[in-house]
Amino acid sequence: MRFEAITWERLTDALAAHADALEPADGGPWVKIAVDGAPAARPGDLAESVAEALRLRGRAVLPVSTAGFLRPASLRYEYGRRDPDSYFGSWFDTGALWREVFGPLEPGGSGRVLPDLWDPATDRATRSPYQRLPEGGVLVLHGPLLLGHWFPFDLAVHLRLSAGALRRRTAEDELWTLPAFERYEDEVAPADGADAVVRADDPGHPAWTGLPGE
Repeated sequence: MRFEAITWERLTDALAAHADALEPADGGPWVKIAVDGAPAARPGDLAESVAEALRLRGRAVLPVSTAGFLRPASLRYEYGRRDPDSYFGSWFDTGALWREVFGPLEPGGSGRVLPDLWDPATDRATRSPYQRLPEGGVLVLHGPLLLGHWFPFDLAVHLRLSAGALRRRTAEDELWTLPAFERYEDEVAPADGADAVVRADDPGHPAWTGLPGE
């Protein structure tokens, strides 16, 4: 895999331009983007930047974080509060993402997306109102462990950290999650499934693979 140095600004513009020209693979009116990466890679920052760049191009955009789609604590902590296998397979409510985010954006869908479902601080439903994404709008879903679920992304971007960089940049109280990301690399191989891979070991000097066909 070959990487080319790029700035975050140029990367954002390139991703926004590519997304703006995409035709949804399912034939519907909504483009769906993934920005996948461990929390240490800050996928939300890139997702928000791409969303803003698309808005400047006149597109309606809805960023959604998987942090708002955690399962209740009783399920997340069934095997303890720091079980990496649970983090890998049981923390994020993929069923709710299918139902509340992707389902409404299928061809003929309502476009009414629930931006978040569960507040981990209160361990209660957020009760956030639905948001309607108009036809021609773009969903930008961001968070860790996004690939490998057959989510219907039209563009998938993976923020890649080496094992050393991931360890250095992960908060002390989250180091227990590292085996989950090792498993993600081994079982899902996100770099192989993504349309673009961004090497983010040095946050000030990213590099990327470019996009297919460009």
